[in-house]
Amino acid sequence: MKILHTSDWHLGHMLYNYDRTKEQMAMLEQMARIVEEQKPDVFLLCGDVYHTSQPSAAVQTMLTDGMVSIHNAHPQMKIVMTAGNHDSGSKHEIFKTPWRALGVYAIGQLEKENLDEHIIEVPGKGYVIAVPYANERNIPDGFFQKLLDRVAERNTEGLPVVLTAHTTVKGCDFTGHDHASEYTVGGIDSLELNQMGEGYDYLALGHIHHEQFVHSGKHNVRYCGTPLAVSFDENFPHSVSMVEIGKHGEKPNVERIEIVNPHPLVTLPTEGLSSWEEAKQLLEKFPDDIPAYIRLNVEIDDFLPVEATAEAETLVKGKQCRFCHINAKRKIAAQGDAKGLTVQEFQSEEPVEIAKRYSEYAGVNFDEELESMFKEVMDMVADDSRNEK
Repeated sequence: MKILHTSDWHLGHMLYNYDRTKEQMAMLEQMARIVEEQKPDVFLLCGDVYHTSQPSAAVQTMLTDGMVSIHNAHPQMKIVMTAGNHDSGSKHEIFKTPWRALGVYAIGQLEKENLDEHIIEVPGKGYVIAVPYANERNIPDGFFQKLLDRVAERNTEGLPVVLTAHTTVKGCDFTGHDHASEYTVGGIDSLELNQMGEGYDYLALGHIHHEQFVHSGKHNVRYCGTPLAVSFDENFPHSVSMVEIGKHGEKPNVERIEIVNPHPLVTLPTEGLSSWEEAKQLLEKFPDDIPAYIRLNVEIDDFLPVEATAEAETLVKGKQCRFCHINAKRKIAAQGDAKGLTVQEFQSEEPVEIAKRYSEYAGVNFDEELESMFKEVMDMVADDSRNEK
């Protein structure tokens, strides 16, 4: 069975009030071309189809047109589209019946009793167990295993079995996600991999934007990542995953196919921080004919000049790039000369870094032992918070 694995399209996403429709349409066109060239048996879209649960009519039309093009690129292919935490599960299924005419299976909510609603058979090729996002509290104990056992009863020919989920799996690399930890990413608590059950040949995951394998010992648990960056911190390649599985029990073969963004997200300088004057020079020298969104990483002593944003916007006039944001970071203060944090800085700082700043100001040596004790306390607080939910 050959599967195109993608997720986290976030259609309708705005970047600092800039409309990204052209980029998203270019991404959908690339999806259709890949399907036409590769001719997969199954197209998996594992959640976060939209960026909000209330997408505009124009954004919904973009998805519909995109799906029709993807279907037409290989009409024999089944398309499985599950809801993510950014989607409305109930609205995801409104057009469930007409979608089926195009071979699209739209699955938005858990069917706790009728398990067969989550099982899609691809005759002669394999099985897909499609599970949308659901709060962990609403997932019955052993739910994934029950689905896998149901498929095992039907899979008398030893065909490949693919399980999908939109969740955080413990041990994943959450680079690029704001306010994330090993316990929670994007508001979704981490699951242990063994909670996903046993018996699948490939676990197709959505939610984490950095494409990766999650260690399972079998090289068969994968986040495909988002095809378009949603934030400037997602400074890594974006792609879809083409997966081939010979038969049940065999290791999947996975190929990355990169998605090209015609309007990439660019941070200046590319590494580290610059002074405000240096940042302005970089922005002024940025080529006039390269479409891009620009973020400036600037180190400051105290505050940016009041006119900083206006200066940056003036410097990009006549260029094809779009200025988005100045990411200002204060210089690390000398001992006894602590500076206050802006609200933005405070929200983006890890608690341990704030503790280090205070220790430096107080003249306390924040050594490895003290850091270890601090993290232990933070873990205890996180555990208490989860137990209260």
